[in-house]
Amino acid sequence: RAPAALDLARSLNAAGFTVHMTDCVPARIARWSKTPQAVHRYASPVHQPVCFAHDLRTLIDRLTPVAIIPACEEVFHLSALAEAQGWADRLIAPAPDTLAELHHKGRFADLCRRLGLPVPDTAVVTDAPDLIRHVVRADVVVKPAWSRFGARTLIAPDTTALSHITPSTDAPWIVQTRVCGDEVSLYAVAHQGRLTAFSAYRSDWRLGGGAAYVFQPLTGPLHARLRAMAQTLAAHAVTGQIACDAIIDADGAPWLIECNPRATSGVHLFKRSAAFGLALLDRATAETAPAVVRNGLAMDSFGLARALRQRRQTAWRDQRRTSHDILTAPGDPGPRWGALADS
Repeated sequence: RAPAALDLARSLNAAGFTVHMTDCVPARIARWSKTPQAVHRYASPVHQPVCFAHDLRTLIDRLTPVAIIPACEEVFHLSALAEAQGWADRLIAPAPDTLAELHHKGRFADLCRRLGLPVPDTAVVTDAPDLIRHVVRADVVVKPAWSRFGARTLIAPDTTALSHITPSTDAPWIVQTRVCGDEVSLYAVAHQGRLTAFSAYRSDWRLGGGAAYVFQPLTGPLHARLRAMAQTLAAHAVTGQIACDAIIDADGAPWLIECNPRATSGVHLFKRSAAFGLALLDRATAETAPAVVRNGLAMDSFGLARALRQRRQTAWRDQRRTSHDILTAPGDPGPRWGALADS
């Protein structure tokens, strides 16, 4: 269902592989594309876990894939199943314990401290009184330990905002010292602790919740510093895709704030190259292209509306003219309309 999944498939196609895609929703973005050999449907891993496990086992037995590459949060379900069903050697993803450590924002902060990586002071809270005790100053960020796309994040919350939060042992929250600056992101593919692909990028065009739809590659010393941080994490995560958000402070120093052990928009910066497809399977290394890329559907809707509100029409027009669309490809316009139908 994700544009990143489609570009993973395009890169694997470019490398000479036949690609099958699967999801528990219609995923017309993939179904209306010429990229996959076929698009399959499995039961929801959340609502029908037994059926999901059966569907995956059936697909794997029938297709005998050389590799299974998660794109989104299904990575957690696939990683658990792979160990139970005996196909972990074909899954390009970390083991369940490592996944949990990377994705839990409090545990990730602890990991960064152990590895010597810069991370803001972070406390995990499991009840309301504990939350109030840790919010001793206004300049903090409060968010669920398990979340994505900035869901329910509070910046410098007041007591009224905090009163609506009910942390628990099963649903912990974190309180993190706020770092002011520019947000950037990194994405990497690792095999046995080695990076085979790396990208770093920023965006000036975002939805209200923080999700970006224009991606500008980073270069120079900042790119090199973020790559070194990714390599340190990769040595711990061993094999799979990892992605992190970071804040660059006023002194130009990056601070890691959270990690997503899955595909992200960083995959689009490899321009669907065969090298990236091979890097996913540990058969080559891949470098990013310098071009800016955009989600054309979001840019033409949310982006245009924002440009009109903020009187940024010239910037919107220039960004659209100089960037490449991540949805469409030569001879393959269907995913743009599929993404529209999915939304």
